[in-house]
Amino acid sequence: MTNDEHTYSATRSGTRSILPGNMISVEEARARILDVFGVLPAVETPLTEALGLVLAQDVVAGFDIPPLANTGMDGYALRAADTAGAEYDAPAMLKVIGYLPAGAVFDREVASGESVRIMTGAPMPPGTDAVVPFEETDEYDWSKADARYQQGDWQQAPRDEVRIDVEARPGANVREAGEDVRAGETVLRAGTLLGPAQIGVLASVGVDRVLAHRRPVVAVLSTGDELLRPGQALVPGKIYDANAFSLAAQVRAFGGIPRILDVALDTVEALTARIHEGLANADLLVTSAGVSRGDFDVVKTVLAAEGEVGFWTVRMKPGKPLAFGTFNAPGGAPGGRRVPHLGLPGNPVSAMMTFELFGRPAIFKMLGRLQHDPEAWKRPTVRAVAQDPIRNTDGRRFYARCHAAQDADGTWRVRLTGPQGSGVLTSMSLANAYAICPEDIDVIAPGETCEVMLVDREAPPRQPGWAEPAT
Repeated sequence: MTNDEHTYSATRSGTRSILPGNMISVEEARARILDVFGVLPAVETPLTEALGLVLAQDVVAGFDIPPLANTGMDGYALRAADTAGAEYDAPAMLKVIGYLPAGAVFDREVASGESVRIMTGAPMPPGTDAVVPFEETDEYDWSKADARYQQGDWQQAPRDEVRIDVEARPGANVREAGEDVRAGETVLRAGTLLGPAQIGVLASVGVDRVLAHRRPVVAVLSTGDELLRPGQALVPGKIYDANAFSLAAQVRAFGGIPRILDVALDTVEALTARIHEGLANADLLVTSAGVSRGDFDVVKTVLAAEGEVGFWTVRMKPGKPLAFGTFNAPGGAPGGRRVPHLGLPGNPVSAMMTFELFGRPAIFKMLGRLQHDPEAWKRPTVRAVAQDPIRNTDGRRFYARCHAAQDADGTWRVRLTGPQGSGVLTSMSLANAYAICPEDIDVIAPGETCEVMLVDREAPPRQPGWAEPAT
């Protein structure tokens, strides 16, 4: 039995038992691939470049945040006891002894019966324990009447008194020192994925560089005499190279640094030169085309000659042929640095799908994102009602390009985004999810539920006829 042959035995309606020849499961292929990768070294990284990286050491605060008690509102800082019983019809009148903007400090004690006009973020003046916001004073009545305020001199425009229309409680609108972080507290631990909020925390404790696992550099190589780069004139017999750019975009989206190589022609010399170029300073080499049963022998010959590469068939659609192995880095000593190689199919949808399922986990492992959660690479999944028939024609696990959305009652529904051929990239561009048809199911009929992998929550617009099941 060859890799492309299958033996089927009928079971129940709509299912079949499959005995594939030499094909391996998606899970086995992924496990073999991940076993080769390790976490990349940690490097000192500017905070502005750390988004999506994994922290390699604990970060400890050297001071309280906020360092001083400060106001959370524009208003008047005062002693709460001076406002006892105050209300609109019987306000408290307090002397105004100064103005305090954020970034300044007040240099004297505020006595009973006194107040300070204060801006959000300014430290509380000595002797005060509450802030009454402008809205609960006569601030706006005064500002409308005072000509100097109207002329823009509102910061320094003197006021002798302020009317307080409410009774304030001690601590009202005050952010206490250390309310967020205490000196000596570990604010983020090693292994933390750095998102916008985590980067904000680091900035708040004065950190401008962090020790984080570096991004993997992924060299992307397309092979084939027929390929042109976008921008070149189209001539008969040629096609534009979509794979390099879609794969590079995936690398960047998953957290890596893509490096697109020049197209390799179908000669031993050209392909060998490009592979050597790709291995230099790369953590992963990704090639597309030349790994299936009908491809040019030169591709397989060069890959096998340059490294230890296995050629697999994986029980998935699109994307059955796959190559994986390692190469010696150019100029390295025997037993030195080895670079993993992931050889993808040439059809653009197959290339993207296989990189989603195998390249994404590899990048996540190199980034350190799998250290504490081995399944962190997984996309969220939901159970959804199929609107179109999803047909599985050859006993491989089928990842159907679809659009997923929720009804008002929370029910997820999926509809195919177009033809499902492995060369139809437009249906990939309209998809925000993949409906998964298992190996042993012939068809998921409209109205039946299926597992759906969500890949882009910012979905393209719904297509016409979305809500109606196909007839």
